[in-house]
Amino acid sequence: MTAPLPLQGVRVVEMTHMVMGPTCGLVLADLGADVIKVEPLEGDNTRRLVGAGAGFFPVCNRNKRSIAIDLKDARGRAAILKLIETADVFSENFRPGALDRLGFGWEALSALNPRLIYVSHKGFQDGPYAHRVALDEVVQMMGGLAWMTGPPGQPLRAGSSVNDIMGGMFGAIGILAALNERHRTGRGRHIVASLFENTVLLVAQHMAQHAITGKPLQPMSVRTPAWGVYDIIDTADGGRVFVGVVTDTQWEVFCRDFGFADLAADARIATNTGRVQNRAWLIPELQTRLGVFDAATLSARFEAMGLPFAPITRPEALFDDPHLNASGGLLPVTLPDGRQARLPALPLALDGERPGVRRDAPKVGEHGREVLAEAGLAPAEIEALVADGVVRIGEAWR
Repeated sequence: MTAPLPLQGVRVVEMTHMVMGPTCGLVLADLGADVIKVEPLEGDNTRRLVGAGAGFFPVCNRNKRSIAIDLKDARGRAAILKLIETADVFSENFRPGALDRLGFGWEALSALNPRLIYVSHKGFQDGPYAHRVALDEVVQMMGGLAWMTGPPGQPLRAGSSVNDIMGGMFGAIGILAALNERHRTGRGRHIVASLFENTVLLVAQHMAQHAITGKPLQPMSVRTPAWGVYDIIDTADGGRVFVGVVTDTQWEVFCRDFGFADLAADARIATNTGRVQNRAWLIPELQTRLGVFDAATLSARFEAMGLPFAPITRPEALFDDPHLNASGGLLPVTLPDGRQARLPALPLALDGERPGVRRDAPKVGEHGREVLAEAGLAPAEIEALVADGVVRIGEAWR
């Protein structure tokens, strides 16, 4: 961006891995914060994931700097403590108690730097489950999200790490609130964002529905929708298009545009409530009538009518999405093997500009020397740490 970013001047020391903590850092880094990723000498384990985890590190770690350091060594711990003295935010996602034993718990760091905002990314808030290990899939199962997503009797995780990502966002929201409060108080806060409670918020609408109706909930795959026409149409060319007709005015426009005068005149389906009650025959009838069109034609007509619609798209097709490419929604990045790709920007714009890539995801320990110098270590001290294997100045992704 041409203008200074909102979080320019905010320093974040990040001891996180996987998705939730790094997502929090991604949000802060994209908005201009100096996010320093503290890694073990061998690098964050997330760098070495394969399969469905292969994309985690390059997505979540752009615009960050890396220092790889041995925290089991007293000199390594002392160096990072000096760095934390210069920081505004400390971000971690270790098991409860792990960082306390190393001297990096909330109480110790708050005493060292009273202005420090300390954010912990956890599986659970304080309570009977606090000791459990949580992953996105674990909390989706126990929080009701998987039950609502899959077919009846077949719980299914959502097709993304939704809780890790959203949980990291709540960590960032907590940090932003604490930064604002610090203008008044001069002191930091301990923020805890949690996966399980995040999942419960995601299913809050369903809990409220049950509280209001008293009826057992049905998974989304077989639910009675709020709108009579809210479905996927199989098209003549083998494609599929979702369409929603969510008001009575839209129903009138829909019937008029397609020439469905008989449906427009049918009193049983004149209102949305009637269309919901008659879905058993109405949806198959619409499939028969609309299924003669190809996907592109049907999409164009829905768009012209102003209806909510969407072609059913695979993620890899988004690289060629005309809107994403025109709006700056895909950012150029360098992958671990040196190839170029485009990955999603944050879903926000600042005065019409999308926050971009200032740095590719770092190599292991790529910025160790400069980070330690900024923490106040003398060149000789830094080189001694490197020579003794306490700090790794990496030149490789892994």
